Amino acid sequence: MTLTLFDLAFGEAPDPVLERRHAGSFDGRLCGVDEAGRGPWAGPVVTAAVVLDYDNLPDGLNDSKKLTEARREDLYEEILATSWVSVASASPTIIDRINIRAATLSAMVRAVDGLSRAPDFVLVDGRDVPPGLGRQGQALIKGDGRCLCVAAASIVAKVTRDRMMVRLEEHCPGYGFAQHKGYGVPVHQEALTRLGPSAHHRMSFRPVRVAAGHID
Repeated sequence: MTLTLFDLAFGEAPDPVLERRHAGSFDGRLCGVDEAGRGPWAGPVVTAAVVLDYDNLPDGLNDSKKLTEARREDLYEEILATSWVSVASASPTIIDRINIRAATLSAMVRAVDGLSRAPDFVLVDGRDVPPGLGRQGQALIKGDGRCLCVAAASIVAKVTRDRMMVRLEEHCPGYGFAQHKGYGVPVHQEALTRLGPSAHHRMSFRPVRVAAGHID
């Protein structure tokens, strides 16, 4: 039986054997893409593109949300040591200018274009294949929990963004970015109400506009 990407897309969990066969169809140049930070009120959205070496896979690849912070950090280092990786981001200014969806898809294209090992096929977590990708691609709903290369991309994007938000806290104290990473939790809402938006907040997001007095 000939395996297709359709089979992979509807798997319940990552299958290394199946995925290695798919990757072999593209000379190993199968790329996973994911993002971190679409929902937060502050900070960039970060995307990652990863081409795995299927003969040297990090053990335990999975959706970054299912891993502890310590495990994500360990896997992040292993992925960078064994795979081809590229990261791209979009700032709050870009997000506000073109909207979060367009900013995310544009950053995904830049991440793929930045790979030193150009992929032949791209698997993207979510519902959209980014316009302008320039190569074959398929969107995978919950792909970060079904596909190893997408799971690896989710880990790289998450760890990269978390580290960026920790550094941002050093330059913009008071908001708790290192703790909540810009997400809309109560402690962030309190700081936003007390301090008003910073230059790193997304003014196109309603809670930020409310805090700025732009919405009653």
